[in-house]
Amino acid sequence: MRVLAFLLSSCFSLSAAFYFHVGEREEKCIIEDIPSDTLITGTFKIQQWDMGRQDFLESAPGLGLFVTVTTYNEEVLLSKLYGPQGTFYFTSHSPGEHIICLESNSTRLVSFGGSKLRVHLDIRVGEHDLDAAIAQAKDKVNEVSFKLEHLIEQIEQIVKEQNYQRDREENFRMTSEDTNSNVLWWAFAQTLIFVSVGIFQMKYLKDFFIAKKLV
Repeated sequence: MRVLAFLLSSCFSLSAAFYFHVGEREEKCIIEDIPSDTLITGTFKIQQWDMGRQDFLESAPGLGLFVTVTTYNEEVLLSKLYGPQGTFYFTSHSPGEHIICLESNSTRLVSFGGSKLRVHLDIRVGEHDLDAAIAQAKDKVNEVSFKLEHLIEQIEQIVKEQNYQRDREENFRMTSEDTNSNVLWWAFAQTLIFVSVGIFQMKYLKDFFIAKKLV
């Protein structure tokens, strides 16, 4: 498993769109830090490298993308094979980092010599597909209602993010205080040991000198 060299932080960033290159059967993963009970929506598209044109094609027929989502507790939230483009969804059950792994199902026969692929990925945190919902609306009232619901969801997501980050800061503060307390006690113990060793050495030398009748 190969992890992309960045961490997607979901704090107040409800969408992250980017692309990356992969080889045949190569797996790449990203890490998303999200609170619990949060809907994650990922939209992807695969482009295949054309050796003749020396450019990426707009589509990649015959190819697919295997998407796996796990937590650090190795709980599998999603494991599914999709086509060359599509959308996947999953909901987090607990706060923390989630690992999203993507792997093409290409082979040398399909990709004509193991050519590289470009994967476009758009990850949205705590958002529903508003455009699709509006497209199904029958009148302006429903459209406004959908937009209001979407706005409320975003506000709830921001509040959830704030609470999650507040909990993380509290845990970090408690860990820092415990560490500082342990360092303080260790320094006190070291000082006590040094003083005890000094007193013992002085007493030993005094007894030695007395025994040798040097004092």
